[in-house]
Amino acid sequence: MRLERVGRRYGLRGDWVLRDVDLELGPGSLIRFQGANGTGKSTLLKVLAGTDAPTEGRVEGRPGRVAYVPERFPGGLPLTALGYLVHLGRIHGLGRARAREEALARLERFGAAGHARTPVAELSKGAAQKVAVAQALMAEPELLVLDEAWTGLDEAARDELDRAVAERVAAGATVAYVDHDPRRLAGAVDVAYEVAGLGLRAVNSPAQEGESGPRVRILAVGPQGAALPAGLPGAPDADGAVVLTVPAARSDAALRALLGAQPPWHVREVAPVTAPAEPARAAERNQA
Repeated sequence: MRLERVGRRYGLRGDWVLRDVDLELGPGSLIRFQGANGTGKSTLLKVLAGTDAPTEGRVEGRPGRVAYVPERFPGGLPLTALGYLVHLGRIHGLGRARAREEALARLERFGAAGHARTPVAELSKGAAQKVAVAQALMAEPELLVLDEAWTGLDEAARDELDRAVAERVAAGATVAYVDHDPRRLAGAVDVAYEVAGLGLRAVNSPAQEGESGPRVRILAVGPQGAALPAGLPGAPDADGAVVLTVPAARSDAALRALLGAQPPWHVREVAPVTAPAEPARAAERNQA
């Protein structure tokens, strides 16, 4: 997906909020946007998601399945939480029974199953945000856009959303997000941009600086001739074995992809990656 010289104007005077934004988002990547309030972060995310059109420039290659979670979920819908999700599931092509099953599973995942029959208009901020996140995942999106989506969620739901993001990236989706917490998914970010002065400035993410946080080593063996599940880097050797080194934040998603493949992969080892010992200390251990 690519933005070419994209600009957006608002207001009676037609003030520019963004201008001459060039950006490319690759599949299987996690992109963070940051910046001060009012710099255009939300506008950029709306343009990415297709809920807002640019005043100038163009957007090319937007995937067919796109999901967007705004900071504040619109609460005036004349449906229950479950009814709303089932309706969206039907729009995505699911039969009624399957849509209901998927909707209940996502409400359960984010701790909102108790609100299934509550009208959306009566949901609390936190419960409404859980429904907003659930609806975004109903589509299994190829592009997931999150604008302060963690705001209002309890700790368990925030952690679950972190895992859901890692799963989508591991499945080959593109995830773009804004969050007020600079630590949010920091160890898994592929590229980060600061929105300022009507445009973008690339900033060093932890991964770019070589400080991507804890990493995990996974040794797995697949069926003869099988390729790795979509979204996982690398290729098996002649014996079908592969060693993956992934950010800890993505390890659960990588394991789910391996074990959920048909037929499943056999995971032989999962271990944290430790830094190499200092030469002097290594020598001392060898002497011992």
